[in-house]
Amino acid sequence: MSKKKVLVISGPNLNLLGAREKDIYGDVTLKEIYLKMMDISANNDLLVECKQSNSESEIIDFIQNAQNEFDGIIINAGGYTHTSVSIRDALKYFDGYIIEIHMSNIHAREEFRKISMISGVSDGLIVGFGPDSYYLALKAITSKL
Repeated sequence: MSKKKVLVISGPNLNLLGAREKDIYGDVTLKEIYLKMMDISANNDLLVECKQSNSESEIIDFIQNAQNEFDGIIINAGGYTHTSVSIRDALKYFDGYIIEIHMSNIHAREEFRKISMISGVSDGLIVGFGPDSYYLALKAITSKL
């Protein structure tokens, strides 16, 4: 049996984790999160590929290129969560399992952050657990694939 493949996508400004708004996001870097995800995936017979972009078009390309190559997507679309119909449409086209994640509890923040364009096309949503949001999503998607 071949290993299942999961694409992890992080959106704009997440490359600044560890330095940006530590009171909200903590001091763990995205690289540290990705390295831990690789360790977790290796112990669960799963292949994980991690990508980050500040560009909406590049995120859309990641999603479109995942079709027929990946079994699932874990996505933290950052600020695009609240604005991008195009990312939503790309995810809608993807026929694998999709989990939307956020490190902070978007429902306890500003009003505009409470609206997600992508929740309606996601199979699950994990919010508010800091870096653990990524790890919980990996555990969840492993059990679903």
